[in-house]
Amino acid sequence: MSEPSPQRIGPHPAPRPAIPVYEQQEQLGDLWAAVPEPARRRYRPRRAFWRHRAVRAGAVITLLALSGLVILALVRDQTGTQGFLVGLGLAVLPVPLLMAAFRWLDRVDPGPWRNLLFSFAWGACAAALVAIIANSFATHWIATATADPAGAESLGATVIAPVVEESAKAAAVLLVFLFRRRDFTGLVDGVVFAGFTASGFAFTENILYLGTAFGEDQSLNGSGFASITAATFFVRIVMSPFAHPLFTVLTGIGFGLAAMANRRQKIRRYACPLLGLALAMGMHALWNGSSSLFGPYGFYAVYAVFMVPVFALLTWLAIWSRQRELRTVSAQLPAYAAAGWLTPAAPHALSSMRARTMARDFAARAYGSKAARSVGEYEAFATSLAFLRDRAHRGAVGPDFVEREQELLHHLWQRKDIAGPALTYAARATGRVRVPPPYIDYDGYNPYRQY
Repeated sequence: MSEPSPQRIGPHPAPRPAIPVYEQQEQLGDLWAAVPEPARRRYRPRRAFWRHRAVRAGAVITLLALSGLVILALVRDQTGTQGFLVGLGLAVLPVPLLMAAFRWLDRVDPGPWRNLLFSFAWGACAAALVAIIANSFATHWIATATADPAGAESLGATVIAPVVEESAKAAAVLLVFLFRRRDFTGLVDGVVFAGFTASGFAFTENILYLGTAFGEDQSLNGSGFASITAATFFVRIVMSPFAHPLFTVLTGIGFGLAAMANRRQKIRRYACPLLGLALAMGMHALWNGSSSLFGPYGFYAVYAVFMVPVFALLTWLAIWSRQRELRTVSAQLPAYAAAGWLTPAAPHALSSMRARTMARDFAARAYGSKAARSVGEYEAFATSLAFLRDRAHRGAVGPDFVEREQELLHHLWQRKDIAGPALTYAARATGRVRVPPPYIDYDGYNPYRQY
């Protein structure tokens, strides 16, 4: 069954590919039946040796492990063992909240945890190591060249540190953008990857600052927790836990806009990440130099007048982007439902996070956790299919579109008997579509009822 003529969206929309006929699943039934683990079947294009997953994973793990050992030794050397332990205990407090917030944004099309853990580890280990070494070297060089240690510290914090730190954090977003392109599809992905990277960087930096403050308190009066530690904790953990994520999210938005561009928009694909990185550096420089630029109360002025409104604006943008993803699901999946791949009510349920949760709960009550997991997989595959088709319409997919679409349709077909009734129930229960109760025949048989 073919799809209606494409609508004109944007200046140069690409023609929408035709929807595969649902009867295709019967023709490919023998091929699909030969796969013992449907959930593990993936389309994998040929790659060069150096791009093989095991080679890249080994190199990345080794690099991050070495960076982590070096940064651990450097921080412990500067703070001492007691200061390191105190800083670690205090710095870890905002990490779960930040990770939960960014993961919540990614609920519509959640990516694999390995990408997020890589981003966090890169920020905490590799980026932090580069920042400590480069900032120390630059500050020492400026102090030697100008014979003004105080001016060198101020210049290093205002000019050198923002450039070095934001570049080091942006490297993680760039690596995910280049090597995990299938998981990097838009603004939300850019915000999430940047947020996890910056959260890791802030975690290591907070250990250093809090551990150093604790050591200063001990050297002054030997009482442990006192004014310096409390003040540092209040400024870095209570008032501004979002500072580093806020800076780097601008870089992530730039990469997200580049991911949404089609292959002909080369200027946008290169300019947006560079512009986002420049804005991140500028905001970071303003934050670090607030006291020296605007006096003793400059920090609070910049915080209230600039940081809080920008944080609110970016939060609104991230939530709006998430809602836009749900609208994409609602717009792209009805064509597959009309072709028979999805039940008629499935697109309505899949475009609501509440309906998705109800569908999983319904399957869990009827058939148990395995059925709920199957419905969750169905929702993830259907969402990926909607995004894939949306990118195809914008001309932002590669030549493997047909194989990837067929792979996703295969997974939907395998789970349709379980997920179809659950999604139909959820769509009906949430009032998104008026349909009869799912799969109940005239004898009253219901496949989800426990007889």
